[in-house]
Formats: sequence, structure tokens, C-alpha cells
Amino acid sequence: MDAETFGLFVESVRRFVDERLIPAEDRVEEDDAIPAEIVNEIREMGLFGLSVPESYGGIGCTMAEEAAIISELTRASVVYRSLIGTTVGIGSQGIVIDGTEAQKNEWLPKIAAGEAIASFGLTEPESGSDAASLRTRAVKDGDNYRITGTKRYITNAPRATFFTLMARSEADVAGANGISAFIVPADTPGISFGKNDKKMGQKGSITCDVILDDVVVPAANIIGGVPGRGFKTAMKVLDRGRIHIAAVSLGMARRLVEMSLAYAVDRKQFGQTIASFQLVQAMLADSQVDLLTIEALLKSVAARYDAGESVSLECSALKLHASEAVGRIADRAVQIYGGAGYMAEYKVERFYRDVRLLRIYEGTTQIQQTIIAKQMIRRAQA
Repeated sequence: MDAETFGLFVESVRRFVDERLIPAEDRVEEDDAIPAEIVNEIREMGLFGLSVPESYGGIGCTMAEEAAIISELTRASVVYRSLIGTTVGIGSQGIVIDGTEAQKNEWLPKIAAGEAIASFGLTEPESGSDAASLRTRAVKDGDNYRITGTKRYITNAPRATFFTLMARSEADVAGANGISAFIVPADTPGISFGKNDKKMGQKGSITCDVILDDVVVPAANIIGGVPGRGFKTAMKVLDRGRIHIAAVSLGMARRLVEMSLAYAVDRKQFGQTIASFQLVQAMLADSQVDLLTIEALLKSVAARYDAGESVSLECSALKLHASEAVGRIADRAVQIYGGAGYMAEYKVERFYRDVRLLRIYEGTTQIQQTIIAKQMIRRAQA
């Protein structure tokens, strides 16, 4: 969209965050659920369709535009983002990037309208960072596949309309090349859910196990129509997803820095505001530096991604830096607040718990380090 239109869209999201989402944060935390009226407002704003091309009814944001919207949205509790996150990102992008035209026509307009929520099924009880070792099986049976296995920590599973689900379809092919990506409607017989996970933070987001017991899915539901390419599709999706998580980190960093600064200039000790103490100033300064570096690296990597460059190394570096940096900012925020920072009413302890997950999903910090180093070696040897 043109710059003026996009600017108005960003401003509308900013107002929505300030007027509706931030005031409802405590209710979301206490109820462990996003109010239905807010879910509807998010749907009406078109936020489920951020990354769906305009030709399928979506907003068709570039990666840079998506990052700008997500960083505004996550100035409020990150659980609001969790409602749309998998649909905007890893749940739908496999179809956008590698799907057949029939698959795009069937699902993307529903996603764009907020009528379909996508979930992403990769992680399993025995398969997390080593995604190529997944055990969920898809056995060919005529024009169908029968899928059996368990997926773990699946965001939005009970809300999902369909799953982008990874399963081993080629029994005689070891490793990543034996995996296919399936579109599995959530109402398919044989799908059941475990109890909702009790998490350290991010109350209001929903994760649970997804159990597949002889679930019959048409072969036509393999994303792209070709078996054995699912892992490659997942890796393409995760590059974009890592930029998205950096945008989440940026939004949360902005909120935490704002809160830290506001508290420091208001709180008095020894007859003066704590903002006048140099050691507090050092924490504020370090947090501002972390914030600015997230922002600068995010803009650079998103622009290069949009330009079609190969940026897997840069996506991993961005995700690593952003998630670690916002963790440091959250830790300093608690320290600046002192005893109040440990109390729920001041909210920084909530952000402290919520940001911790950013260093784990879409690939842990340690996995990002491995990816970065391998890419560096590969480039050096090219």
C-alpha cells in the first residue's frame, strides 16, 4: 500500500492498542483469555490478513510493513499478538509461499477475513530443536494419507480452523527429506487435544498437545502437492517468522523502556527522583541502546528480505539479538522498579515472564548460534 495509507493504518493500530488493548491487559491476565469483543475487533481491523496477498483478500503487507504493525501491537500484552501470530506467520505462510493455487484459493481468503485461524504443528514430545527427527507418520492409502502422532506446545490449537502440520510421509527417506507439510482441517475425525498448558507467562494465549489418531487427509492437502518438501517449506516460513519475533521483541522493548523511564522520573528516594542517580541512568541508557539496535537491525533485515536477498544468517542474528536484548531490558525494568517490580500490580513482572519465551520459540538462541556459525563457514568456503 502507499505510504500515506499505511501510515493511517499504523496510526489506527496505535490508537487501538492505547485505547482498547492496554486497558484490558489485567482482565486478560486474570481470566487467562482474550475477551470475545476484542477478538472480534482484531478480526474487523483485518489483522488476521496482514501477510495474505491482496489478490486473496488480505492486506498484503511486506515484511517491513508487517514488522511495523506487529511492533505497534506488542506494546500491549504479547498475548494479543499470539491470537493472530501463527495465522499471520508460520500457520499460513507455507501456503502463501509454496501452496498450490487450489490451496491458496481455498484457505487464504478465509484467513484474510478472519474466518480461519491457522496453527502450526511441528514440535513433538521427542522433537523440538531437532525438527528433522519428528515421529508423526503419514502413511499413503490410495488418494489419502493416514496421520498418527502427537504435536506439543501448539499455539491456538483449540481455536484453530486448520493446522499446517509436518509429518513423515516417506518411510524410506531418513531425515528432513522424508517430511511433508499437510493442511489438516481441525474438525477432521481423529484429532483431539490435551489439556491447556500452564505456562510461566503469556496468560491468555493457548497452547496444548494435538493428538492425531489415524487422521485421514487427502493427498491433495500436501502443501505444494509434492511429498517430501515439508521441511524446506518450514525453513522458509521460519526465516520470516524470526523477523516477526524480532518485531514482537521491539514492541515489548518500547513498552518496557517507556515504563522504566516513567517510573524513574516519578519515584523519589533520598529526596530526589531515582532518575537522577547515575546507576539508574546507566540502566536506562543500556536499555535504550538495546532498543535502538533491535530497531535498526530489524529495519535492515526486513528490507533485505523484501528485496529477495538470501538472509537466513541475518534472520537468525536478528532473532537472537532481539530476543536476548528485550530480555535484558525486562530484567533492568524490574531492577529499576525495585521491590515494586516484583509485584504484579506494576506489570513489569508480567513482561519479565512473558519475554522469556521469545528466546525459545522460532528456534532457541543456541539454535540461532548454530545456524549463524554454519552459514558463516559456508560463505567463507564458497
